[in-house]
Amino acid sequence: MLKIDAHTHILPENWPDLSERYGYGGFIRLDHHEPGGARMMRDDHFFRVVEANTWDPDVRKTECDGYGVDVQVLSTVPVMFSYWAKPEDTLDLSKLLNDHIAGVVASDPRRFIGLATVPMQAPDLAIRELERATKDLELPGIQIGSHVEGVNLDDPGIFAVFEAAQDLGAAVLVHPWDMMAKSRMTKYWMPWLVGMPAETCLAICSMIFGGVFERLPRLRVMFAHGGGSFPGSLGRIQHGFEVRPDLCAVDNDRAPTEYLGRFWLDSVVHDPRMLEVVLDMIGPERVALGTDYPFPLGELEPGQLIESMDLEPKVLEQLLSGAALSWLDLERSRFE
Repeated sequence: MLKIDAHTHILPENWPDLSERYGYGGFIRLDHHEPGGARMMRDDHFFRVVEANTWDPDVRKTECDGYGVDVQVLSTVPVMFSYWAKPEDTLDLSKLLNDHIAGVVASDPRRFIGLATVPMQAPDLAIRELERATKDLELPGIQIGSHVEGVNLDDPGIFAVFEAAQDLGAAVLVHPWDMMAKSRMTKYWMPWLVGMPAETCLAICSMIFGGVFERLPRLRVMFAHGGGSFPGSLGRIQHGFEVRPDLCAVDNDRAPTEYLGRFWLDSVVHDPRMLEVVLDMIGPERVALGTDYPFPLGELEPGQLIESMDLEPKVLEQLLSGAALSWLDLERSRFE
């Protein structure tokens, strides 16, 4: 079966010194401290170590071949969103990253699909880059953060970007970033273990309660990491809507459960019991294989969880490729 990894991240091997380029700090740079390895640094502060599979398409393809992955969907590393920066600088950085991803896709369009990043803090600029990415670079969608500098995804300015995405037929991947309550999660890797799932749940609830899916019925959105804590919280979310509509139904009077099947989730849930819940909740046609490659908190053997379960062939095909193709609105024949 065709196997598409719908959630992977990539960076250029090199890019300009952004602090020098823009005249202020806070940006990420790569310190290539050893062959095949680099430190991601924010100014002079260490962020994480990455390996050549973060930037080298040939290494990625070799590793994909080892796991039977036919296609990767490429998106930038969320720390590169830079929504905090001056909008014109984030636009410039977005163009740099998007041009790189488009180049990787062009080098092997049967192995790679690309998603753009856009300056979400400035909707007019974001829409301009979304149009360039989809029309000129032929990228089928964008990746955005779970919030924009503390502004949730029901914000009117963000809605304008979603509206443009629907009009352009562009897919949207919502990825958690800049996690909430960081001051209370300084130990035990809590921002990644607790903050990330909560961020994704908040993003989904914001779009449901804010009426984004209601007003944009053709918008195709996938939420990373299996929807975070949303599947496990849905019962409470639905109950809250029923008992306190005065607080929950202020912008949209349709129940949260009515939107199950309106959006996609990836399969990065790490537990077959949780994947069974997700499949039952939204259906296999809305769950796509994703790994968070090449990072260790993702699925280290792409497709291992899905393939370890006793799933019918039709369900397996949806998870490994069908759901991703419908989200991206791409034909299977492109990759055969």
